[in-house]
Amino acid sequence: MPTAVIAGGSVAGLASALALSGIGYQVLVLERAPQPPQPSTVEATSWWQRPTVPQGRQSHTLTSLGVRVLRERAPQVLADAGAAGAPTLDLTQALSAEAGGGAREPGDSELVALGCRRSTLELLLHRTVSDLADVTVRHDTTVASLELDAVHRRVKAVVTGTGERIRADIVVDATGYRALSRRWLRDAGVPLAADRTSPSGLVGHTRFYRLKSRTLPGPLNRGHGVGDVFGHYAGVLHPGDNGTFAIALGSLPGDRALLGLRTGPGFTAAARATPGLAPWLEDGVSSPVSPVRVISSPPNTLSGAAGPEQRPVPGLFQVGDAACITNPLFGRGMSLALDHAFRLADLLAEQPDIDIAQRRAVARMTHDLFLPWYEQSAGSDRLRIARWRAAVDGRAPAVPEPQGDLPTTEEIVHAARSDGTVWRGLTRMLMTLSTPAELFADDKFLARVRQAAPAGPAPSPQLSREELVRRVSAAEGTHT
Repeated sequence: MPTAVIAGGSVAGLASALALSGIGYQVLVLERAPQPPQPSTVEATSWWQRPTVPQGRQSHTLTSLGVRVLRERAPQVLADAGAAGAPTLDLTQALSAEAGGGAREPGDSELVALGCRRSTLELLLHRTVSDLADVTVRHDTTVASLELDAVHRRVKAVVTGTGERIRADIVVDATGYRALSRRWLRDAGVPLAADRTSPSGLVGHTRFYRLKSRTLPGPLNRGHGVGDVFGHYAGVLHPGDNGTFAIALGSLPGDRALLGLRTGPGFTAAARATPGLAPWLEDGVSSPVSPVRVISSPPNTLSGAAGPEQRPVPGLFQVGDAACITNPLFGRGMSLALDHAFRLADLLAEQPDIDIAQRRAVARMTHDLFLPWYEQSAGSDRLRIARWRAAVDGRAPAVPEPQGDLPTTEEIVHAARSDGTVWRGLTRMLMTLSTPAELFADDKFLARVRQAAPAGPAPSPQLSREELVRRVSAAEGTHT
């Protein structure tokens, strides 16, 4: 039986363990963090301390791609999530009557999302994987280095932080944005291919709440959430499991006028002023169950070490964020990690020989999977950063650059308000089911966008920059 060592026991690592177990590997997961708590998932967020996964305590959502992967490849995890109080959200509920809301079409069953905190999903994955006879999960353990065969330069073993040598046929780097395999390769004398990077330009502020009844306080205008990315900030709410929800507010790094978002009063003032969020925060409707947690998003990164330009080291693979990071505003990270893990296992099952050809095939697959999402995220972030910066500086908003004869994002969003075909195409892309290239290759989609009534000037944010700053500043020092 071939052996695999997986460095990192978060979503990508646990999904990789599940997938590799399914194709006959004996798997050892080495996780730096302590053993997760035994209490129910209701208490998991407050009990499970994950210093190596700071984003784990931020707002998350599982897009349609992630739900599809669980449904097809790990149905028990999806069932366990439902039993733990994670709702499956029908995105077509956000389809307006003008666009044909209420009428089902083929493919609509895929347009769902899972309302689940990341900590809950990780805990369920951990329990599922730990119950497998051919998987061992070891905590409080790090991978310090990689040992390569001196002749063939293929994976031979890993060495832990305590000096323990563990033989492995393959090693999977699931260490997230730290991507420790870069250091392992460098220390082993293997030159590294360059990464592609682009700024995400985002500071995220998240707070979790619990509803006091089972009734949702307001409609989900995004199908799986409420809110939007506005002209100078972002404010989005996502329902979670066990009657929880999370509100995430995003601002530019270095925006000192909005430092008050870090405080409970300032955060609450901004959230209540964000369109669609106020009903969820009314007295008697919900109560906060966490402080405001702040995180600076890393840049969008497409790892060179995981791609086809890297000198191949047979038996070493990167998954999830170790291969590609995209802005969390798009909510694709967990879904792409799940998909990547099972794609990796599928390819290893098809090409079982651990050699250069196998490594190159995995590198091509990884590149093909992540490149469209890296480019979409990087391009969207460039435009958003320019717009937010203009708003902060009091300048006119940036104008999107022409894309040849392709419609702009604003034109697509405008057409989607009244055309169900456009709405479905756009939603499939946002939910990671269709790439941007596949969307723009659909002649029917493009024709419907062009047939839509001309869009007027882009609507101004319902909350001006000046009003947002005023409310946040005025709230500081109060008790909320």
